[in-house]
Amino acid sequence: MQLSNEEEDYNLSLSKFESMLKTNKVLFFDSEEFEEIILHYLDIGKANLAKKALKLALDQHPKSTGLKLVQVEMLVYDDKLEIAEKLLNELYAIEPNNEEIYIQKANICSKRDQHEKAVELLKIALQYTDDYADVYNLIGMEYLFMDNLEMAKDSFIKCLEEDLEDQSALYNVVYCFEFLDQNQEAILYLNDYINKNPYSEIAWHQLGRLHYGVKEYENAIRAFDYATLIDDEFLGAFMEKAKAYERLKKYNEAIESYNRTIELDDATSYALLRIGKCYEKLGNYVKALQYYNQTVHEDPLLDKGWIAITDFHVRQKNFQKALFFVNKALAIDNQNRLYWKRYATINKQMNFFEEAEFGYRKAVEFGDYALDTWLFWVDILQFLGEFEIAIQTLLQATEYFPEENEIEYRLAGLYFMIQDNTKAKFHLSNGLRLNFDNYILIEDLFPVVWAKKMVRNYIEKHRKQ
Repeated sequence: MQLSNEEEDYNLSLSKFESMLKTNKVLFFDSEEFEEIILHYLDIGKANLAKKALKLALDQHPKSTGLKLVQVEMLVYDDKLEIAEKLLNELYAIEPNNEEIYIQKANICSKRDQHEKAVELLKIALQYTDDYADVYNLIGMEYLFMDNLEMAKDSFIKCLEEDLEDQSALYNVVYCFEFLDQNQEAILYLNDYINKNPYSEIAWHQLGRLHYGVKEYENAIRAFDYATLIDDEFLGAFMEKAKAYERLKKYNEAIESYNRTIELDDATSYALLRIGKCYEKLGNYVKALQYYNQTVHEDPLLDKGWIAITDFHVRQKNFQKALFFVNKALAIDNQNRLYWKRYATINKQMNFFEEAEFGYRKAVEFGDYALDTWLFWVDILQFLGEFEIAIQTLLQATEYFPEENEIEYRLAGLYFMIQDNTKAKFHLSNGLRLNFDNYILIEDLFPVVWAKKMVRNYIEKHRKQ
């Protein structure tokens, strides 16, 4: 690829400067060359070389405003704000119409969390600058720091009106729309932007994301298609397109898109996992398991991979294997309530009731307060003869479900089992009041209690009320 004259001059300046450092010869550079050299070293994180270049530059051009402004930038970078401010005041006395002075003053205010003052200074800079896009971008960032998303959005839009190619402003304006929950407005804005700049793959990709967010999956795929036509190596767009195909249950197309991401980059465990899920949905269980195994081979610490294999074997009713793999997931994340619930369910299916009880207990301990989790846990405690613990567990569940007939009927049954008839009748009354027809739970779960004539008479008495 042929370099432009400017790029050639820039590379020559860098080579010449680095050669000077090696030979200790002092060579002459004009002030603009020095500015470019210093900013280059700052951009690549070589602050020491930038400082050397600045010292030599100021020796050769002691009155250069441009170099002194670069010096200010470096002082701000090093948090030497008072020295930087003093130097800026000196420069302001010489060149009060230099927009860079106001930009650097704003930078100092921003560092001090004086964002409103920074915006005021940047608005003054707008009066003197030729680069409106850059200043509007900086104003937008200050409004972001103040959490004023509406004003930030307006500033980034103004930036893009000045420079359609400013990608950071494009990302930021979409971020503002999304944060403000203005997805449809964002879609309208991006469509308008694309009319002006139809070959922006970033805009098409962001448009696809927004359509996906509002469940317009066909439109999302169309947008991602344009993004990948403009840039056929746009990995993110292929990944998002695959997810949209999955939502539409177009699993073959989803697999094709996920495979494209693997062609473009090393296989990711996420892509392999999703391909496995797609094959399972298509009923190709051999391929599904093959990709799940590849997922955990690629990333043995990806608990979601082990869970995918667990769920696969559960659906195949191969609980022995499912138990092996859920233990793998728990070895990675042993505080995941969903994994403990799976562990409990699998053990329950295998009639390992003590292990199942432990699993449900851990699931609740780590925040699973779903009704069915409480009920499964209590039913196993009852099966194990732990009536008192089962009662305490149900009373704990009433904090989350104060008017739940399934809890009340179980409490009634358990209190009858421990001969506390007063409390049993109280909870049985509650159950009958909340859902009379569900008294069958007593018959199903507590046949010994149901056999008592007194219990059946109590229910019949409520039927007549």
